[in-house]
Amino acid sequence: MTTSIERTWTAVCAASRVGDCSGAAALVEGEQVAVFRVGSEWFALSNWDPCSGAAVLSRGIVGDVGGEPVVASPVYKERFSLHTGQCLDAPGVSVPVYRVRVREGIVEVGSP
Repeated sequence: MTTSIERTWTAVCAASRVGDCSGAAALVEGEQVAVFRVGSEWFALSNWDPCSGAAVLSRGIVGDVGGEPVVASPVYKERFSLHTGQCLDAPGVSVPVYRVRVREGIVEVGSP
């Protein structure tokens, strides 16, 4: 028997408010989430940087490492994969990844 989990979506901002290769912070069901746009792709991670203990990833530097899109924390510069949330610089460290979509020009983040 297969069960399906109903996902709720939270509108966080107009897509036009997030520039290419940049991020924005949002509150989704009490959790701080960092939303990023890289070209036509959208990503969402926890905004919490586990290495510094600050909610700052949305203000990080977006780039890539060998074709993998990443965000570098503005505090200690640890890089996190936008696909998986894994930290490339600290083995075993990661942040939660959220589903994200754009509908009718509005960025929406899926429930945790």
